Amino acid sequence: MGLVNRKIVLVERPKGRVSVENFTYVEEEIGDLPDGCVLIEVGHLGIDAFIRTTLNEDSFHQGAQIGGAIPALGVGVVLDSRFDGLVAGDHVFGPLGSQTHSVMPGGFMRKLDLSIAPPNVWLGALGLTTGLTAYFGIIEVGRVKAGETVVVSAAAGAVGSLAGQIARLRGATNVIGIAGGPDKSRFLTEELGFTAAIDYKNEDVAARLDALAPNGIDVFFDNVGGSILDDVLMRIKEFSRIVICGAISQYENMESVHGPRNYLKLAERHATMEGYAVFHFSDRYAEAETQLAEWVRNGELVMREQIERGVENFPRVLQMLMTGGHHGKLLLAV
Repeated sequence: MGLVNRKIVLVERPKGRVSVENFTYVEEEIGDLPDGCVLIEVGHLGIDAFIRTTLNEDSFHQGAQIGGAIPALGVGVVLDSRFDGLVAGDHVFGPLGSQTHSVMPGGFMRKLDLSIAPPNVWLGALGLTTGLTAYFGIIEVGRVKAGETVVVSAAAGAVGSLAGQIARLRGATNVIGIAGGPDKSRFLTEELGFTAAIDYKNEDVAARLDALAPNGIDVFFDNVGGSILDDVLMRIKEFSRIVICGAISQYENMESVHGPRNYLKLAERHATMEGYAVFHFSDRYAEAETQLAEWVRNGELVMREQIERGVENFPRVLQMLMTGGHHGKLLLAV
């Protein structure tokens, strides 16, 4: 038998919360490599919130197919190449999927410069769905300025943890993170330099916002939606900016998504609410990567990694992401 690919495939689309029964484990022999393609040994996969949306039939992102590997971005090493731009031994980033080996068109892959950062950093602090997403959300959509008060939801997650730090680096003087549990609250204030943290599982979010931001909120970087978004809208200042990066509270019930009840505060405060996707800034990726890499080298930007192991654990690790059972960037070493 030749080289074997081990992968997790979708067997049924989840209705509500993701279950391990929605997936199955498959082993298959890898065939001949087509022209223009590369064979990649997958090292690590980024477990990102967008993966949950791909499980829906009408996904905005490229949807998972029944019987197919689950879309996921990852880093790996080229084992064989029939593509002019890559050779065996190159480290690459791309849509590798929930598997140990990936055969992909070479043009889909990005060759990584390991002199800038190790492979995993290209999923985290320099990652498309993490560092770049946080960078453009804070700098371009949120337009954070010196002296402002910034609130970040899901602040102990990959994007939120970087968004709060970038806001601080841009001069925000009051950076408040909302996360679940005392350990995550300590992580935000003691390791990442947030001004304060709100434990939404054990504290009254509205009351804590009143105490921590008595003069109102300038920028809200939202990854959650739901009641937390409504609590913030009641406390925004004039000309504030609400940045819609995600809404993880809604992803497991996409058929009945509900928006904010307090949206009229936007009109009262002459404020804006703007959503975005990172690919809208594709012509500026190099700029963002250069700045993020400098912050990382200088120790000004911290990206904690939580690494789980084994491709067979992909469903469990996705569940962990959706229930907030992690700190920082959640990775799977396949």
